[in-house]
Amino acid sequence: MASSIVRTGTIIHAASLRKPDSIAFTRLTMTPTEFRHQLAHFTRQLNGRPLDASLDAWLNREHGPGSATYQALKASCEAGVAAGWLCNREGGGIRYGRIFRPADDLHGFSVDVVDMQDIAGPHHVHPQVEIDLVMPIQGDARFDGRPAGWVVMPPGSAHRPTVSAGRALVLYLLPQGAIEFTQQ
Repeated sequence: MASSIVRTGTIIHAASLRKPDSIAFTRLTMTPTEFRHQLAHFTRQLNGRPLDASLDAWLNREHGPGSATYQALKASCEAGVAAGWLCNREGGGIRYGRIFRPADDLHGFSVDVVDMQDIAGPHHVHPQVEIDLVMPIQGDARFDGRPAGWVVMPPGSAHRPTVSAGRALVLYLLPQGAIEFTQQ
């Protein structure tokens, strides 16, 4: 597996050459357009799947923390935050931003990313479902008690999204961008 280091909006990937002890460094600069393409490819795999607990298990099995998908999405989010086009708003101690509205190429999902550290966010309800990718950045960060990986919140569920034990980026996929903030 390649390692990555965030450097001012650029991810440096170490890739093995033919000699097992050689390492070459390649530069990956992520743009919003490239991120959208990456997410469109990923959400295509969700198209037609039931948006329920079985999706949570499938995502963690096929695209969990040890997978290339997880590593690529985490690297892209880290690069976007470092470059300033992701999580470019702040409120209540949380950096956030809806990077993409629901669209056909994203298979009807909107895409939000938040940067949270030991904090609870605003209470909200998921009219359809909420699919979260939890990416710890510092410590053993957990999202609503869950470690690195995917969390699928079922239709009608509600919560105050909470990151504890560190700092995490959380990518949210919402069908048709559906979310209802409450006064709780």
